[in-house]
Amino acid sequence: MALIENLEAFAIKKALGYMDKDPKTNLPKLLDWFDKFDMKNTLAKERAVIRKVISDEENNWYKLIMSLWQDVDKGVRNRLFENFIVNGSLLGYQRQVENKNKYNCNIPWAILMDPTSACNLKCTGCWAAEYGNQMNLTYEEMYDVVNQGVALGIYVYLFTGGEPLVRGKDIIRLCEEHPDCVFSAFTNGTLIDEAFAEEMLRVKNFVPAISVEGFEEATDSRRGNGTYHKIIKVMTILKNKKLPFGISCCYTSANAEVIGSEAYFDQMIGMGAKFAWFFTYMPVGKGAVKELMATAEQREMMYHKIREYRQTKSIFTVDFWNDGEYVGGCIAGGRSYLHINANGDIEPCAFIHYSDSNIREKTLLEAYRSPLFMGYHDNQPWNDNLLRPCPVLDNPGRLTEIVHKSGAKSTDYQNLESAEEFSDKCVETAEKWAKVADRLWTESRGEKEENTKFTTSCGSCSRCKQAGS
Repeated sequence: MALIENLEAFAIKKALGYMDKDPKTNLPKLLDWFDKFDMKNTLAKERAVIRKVISDEENNWYKLIMSLWQDVDKGVRNRLFENFIVNGSLLGYQRQVENKNKYNCNIPWAILMDPTSACNLKCTGCWAAEYGNQMNLTYEEMYDVVNQGVALGIYVYLFTGGEPLVRGKDIIRLCEEHPDCVFSAFTNGTLIDEAFAEEMLRVKNFVPAISVEGFEEATDSRRGNGTYHKIIKVMTILKNKKLPFGISCCYTSANAEVIGSEAYFDQMIGMGAKFAWFFTYMPVGKGAVKELMATAEQREMMYHKIREYRQTKSIFTVDFWNDGEYVGGCIAGGRSYLHINANGDIEPCAFIHYSDSNIREKTLLEAYRSPLFMGYHDNQPWNDNLLRPCPVLDNPGRLTEIVHKSGAKSTDYQNLESAEEFSDKCVETAEKWAKVADRLWTESRGEKEENTKFTTSCGSCSRCKQAGS
């Protein structure tokens, strides 16, 4: 098996290098290579989508793909493609599935961890601030997490905090010592300078996701005066050095209309962002500002806007709540990812601060098979309507059941918040969203059924063929 994997990886790496000569001509040929070497059809659906995209040069996705050859340093691009496509999404995913079946538990595709709880900013409503400023993972602990993860097939590692780039030197060192992995960070961006950008160019496997709350007024009101201009300066540095980056956006009741606007998307694309992660505000911790939770109307607006922009804007977007229908609901609890905080506590999600395992006491595999994570494994999805994926925000009470049954403890060391207290803050919002989500889910199912009927009746039957359809 190892020999076959190595041969597949070598062939695909050669194909990626072949792309550099003439991307437009050779991209279809590259997909042909993937058809041959993805013998288990791990990425069959993804390949079909890409093949459809590259047949239309006016397609926004085609333009995004081509921009990766125009705007991104060759060495960085090839390293990321190898690590993300070959290691993370092909070979790694196959190993994850094997281990899921072997151990009957979730094995994540990515691990999110906090190198530190320290931060150089103090943003309104930030859940990380609830941890305080005193916790850090050692370099050796982070190194060990990556080693354990790779053994299970996990090649994607994301950093949060605190501000993860407070530990920038250690993150670069991890990139150096694990050149086969992809590393990223949800960062306020303000610690990236020319010197750090040069380090990114050197290691070639680190991609930041810079937190932006909208334009200047919205960003500075939550993150502090002058933050927006610092972020724009950082984006300019990265763009000039041909380093890929994305943005991380938390939409709230105060900024949803700005973040969902076409002007905002266009500005971020113009600055050079290649991807965007969207989150809705979660009232984590006793000091959370509940009034910042997005309304049902705002969440529906984001649902429609992001789907619209996916057809028109050359940027890759993911909405971690409203995209539940595409990924089978909640992706936390190790189903696709998990979170390790700066104290080593292994949590189901960055927004779920309860744990029954710690990296200083258990291996990752032992944590995946712990009562809390098996509670996720055995109960996902939390709702048949995949537009209501979250066990707290969309289904208050589901998390409470799992926490009590597993004996998990709160990991908020500043001001303990019970699972009931956390869930209770979401009841009203969940009830209002349920009505909207159920309507959207019905409409979405209806559209898919109509598309299926159209494909069947207009593509294969003799009557349509005779009519020249």
